[in-house]
Amino acid sequence: MKASWFIPMTLALVPVLVPVTASAVNIYPIDRATMLTGGKFDFKVEFEQEVNPEKVSVKINGKDYQQVWGKKSEFIKNEDGVKASSLVVKDVDLTSPGAYKVEVSAGDEKGSVSWNIYQTPAKRQAKNVILFIGDGLSVAHRTGARVLSKGISEGKADGRLAMDDLSNMAFIGTSSTDSIAADSANTMSAYMTGHKSGVNALGVYVSRAKDSLNHPKQETLGELLKRTTNMSVGIVSDAELEDATPAAVVSHTRRRADKSEIVSMFYDVKPEVMLGGGSAYFLPQTTPGSKRKDDQNYIERFQQAGYQLATDADSLKQQGASASKLLGLFHTGNMDDVLDRRFLKNDVTKKFPNQPDLTEMTQTALDVLSKNDNGFFLMVESALIDKASHPLDWERSIYNTIMLDQSVAVAKKFAETHPDTLIIVTGDHTHGISIIGTVDDNKPGSDMREKVGVYETAGYPNYQDKNGDGYPDKVDVSKRLAVFFNNFPDYYETFRPKLDGRFVPAIQNEKGEYIANAAYKDVPGAVLRTGNIPRDADTGVHSVDDMIVQASGPGAERIRGYMDNTELFRVITDALSLGHGKQGQ
Repeated sequence: MKASWFIPMTLALVPVLVPVTASAVNIYPIDRATMLTGGKFDFKVEFEQEVNPEKVSVKINGKDYQQVWGKKSEFIKNEDGVKASSLVVKDVDLTSPGAYKVEVSAGDEKGSVSWNIYQTPAKRQAKNVILFIGDGLSVAHRTGARVLSKGISEGKADGRLAMDDLSNMAFIGTSSTDSIAADSANTMSAYMTGHKSGVNALGVYVSRAKDSLNHPKQETLGELLKRTTNMSVGIVSDAELEDATPAAVVSHTRRRADKSEIVSMFYDVKPEVMLGGGSAYFLPQTTPGSKRKDDQNYIERFQQAGYQLATDADSLKQQGASASKLLGLFHTGNMDDVLDRRFLKNDVTKKFPNQPDLTEMTQTALDVLSKNDNGFFLMVESALIDKASHPLDWERSIYNTIMLDQSVAVAKKFAETHPDTLIIVTGDHTHGISIIGTVDDNKPGSDMREKVGVYETAGYPNYQDKNGDGYPDKVDVSKRLAVFFNNFPDYYETFRPKLDGRFVPAIQNEKGEYIANAAYKDVPGAVLRTGNIPRDADTGVHSVDDMIVQASGPGAERIRGYMDNTELFRVITDALSLGHGKQGQ
């Protein structure tokens, strides 16, 4: 017998002892959480089974949690009908910087996490912070905006975007706690809280609670500023104000669709400026167009709280800048794409024909907020970059990117006279979009694929901006960019801009699956593209690609290399010195 096959008899008779592994517990905030000194959060422990509260031990750096926080916990024997216990301590903080280890046990159930608590510099660097979010902003959006807005010839751009010259740049990772992919809720929430979260969640850790409003909260930047400073807060978006990105400044919910509840959270925090769409969730259910299920009239409530109301571009221009508190609601839902509003003037905007531009909302917000000698935080979102990218409508998304950039130019002009202003430009997540060349209608034949120019056959598009407004005079030029998305449902590629309204690539069949929208089938040269995402998806999805962030002004030096999206919260809180007690006194 070979030695390698020999097993001693004594060893063979020894029973194999399998170690008993203790059951794990879920602890929130999660492992590797990085938190601001004095920043508020809810602490929660979820056990896998029903436990005896007398056997529960929670130690923070070796000390009992009640000694650390001076608060009693809520013990839930069976949470939401599940035979599993939880322990919750709400609205706590840690005021001393350093490394923290949290150790939890209850019988065989054990778990631990490590946290890092940081303190901001004692000296405040910035008086004002302006954060621009291009929702879904990808490199191709920026490149396309530069080509269409500034032109390109002989291999060089004929001009630069306003965002191009911000001094510092970094890559940002965008993944969520439950997925490598992400949506606008958890990504913007990371910027606004410094904590990670799950897809569709705003300002909370995703726990097992069934009630979407009962998950462990993470204090948002809007709340932190209102609680600890006398600074003003402004929120501008061309989406519904209750949509994920603007909502993240103030909100706490597992379900981003809790839009009526989000309006009440806006009211609790009361940012000085709120401009965007979404009036349907401010109006009582008795009002036509309302989407509320109660009789609360939040427009009236905000007016009673001293807010000036603007409902269109004219009232914003006439009354907005003079207000001390301003609520602007310009659409019942999301506002309309700038391509439809300002250039095509089609039927898309007939219900709300007088919507302000993002640039106008940005300027008015600055006029109002800059009255505060203690400074301000302003978030400006170009939401429709994403809203048009989902249905593969690249022309509208790039026009919206130009509008974002022109809003950045407004902020840069403000910073010229207010050099203590930190400007940050980024997005929440990316889309899988690329520019590969041009589409030339003047090439012979009827096959549109043969009209696509790549490499040396691409040449240059023939967009023009004769009136100098920064937008092409026409979107449907004869030689235009060839832009394609890398993920899509079944759809008909027409190689042309959609002049009557936003592209609708797929519609649902009787099986509930999304199939190519036959409305585009007979467009000359249309090509059927077989989808590469699940058949229950009607539009393209977000990509996991890194996001680019650029910044300029005091505190911008922290923007460098590769960063997690939670680190942007620290950049802002460091610049404003928010971890050093009450500011602006």
